[in-house]
Amino acid sequence: MRQFVVIGHDAPTTPEFALDDLTGGAGRLDVLCRCVTSAFVLSHTIRENVRVHLVLADAFTVTFAGSDLRRLNPDERSTAALIRGALERRDDAIGHQPVESSPGVSIRHRGLEPTLDATAGSVVHLHEAGTPVVDADPPADPVFVLSDHHDFTDEETATLADCADLRLRLGPRALHADHAITIAHNYLDTGGYRTY
Repeated sequence: MRQFVVIGHDAPTTPEFALDDLTGGAGRLDVLCRCVTSAFVLSHTIRENVRVHLVLADAFTVTFAGSDLRRLNPDERSTAALIRGALERRDDAIGHQPVESSPGVSIRHRGLEPTLDATAGSVVHLHEAGTPVVDADPPADPVFVLSDHHDFTDEETATLADCADLRLRLGPRALHADHAITIAHNYLDTGGYRTY
């Protein structure tokens, strides 16, 4: 299982946002939507062995589970509609218990730290100051943690310092989160760059 935890610092926590304004009024929800697409979409199919956890303003986590996912299209608007559908059900989520809003999409009252605590696997903090990925063996059952268009906060950095098994960088330059997900998949698909 591959998992990606993406922190959405400005992401909406209510469904009152326009699907036509994902870059402004929806707090750069476009970034998170591209991350979901990069994590799942292949040519003519999706990756079923993937989960994506979108941590929205450290208040809610929307989870996409590839094994059950339906209605995911490779465009930001339809992905944002799935997120909005989850937020419409947020009051039905009791404590940390999830509520499914559509097949493979659920929402919980859960921020970053409890989301990481609930994932099983090797937590990998993706950061431009990490160890080069070419110098590390691919972890089994990785949980990659990324930030949106903002840097990790001091509190998030401290949380990751406590729970991350690895701190890796995917290349010599800082990347967009959705591009980092694509490169992380390639790294795992090929068993590490050393195979080239």
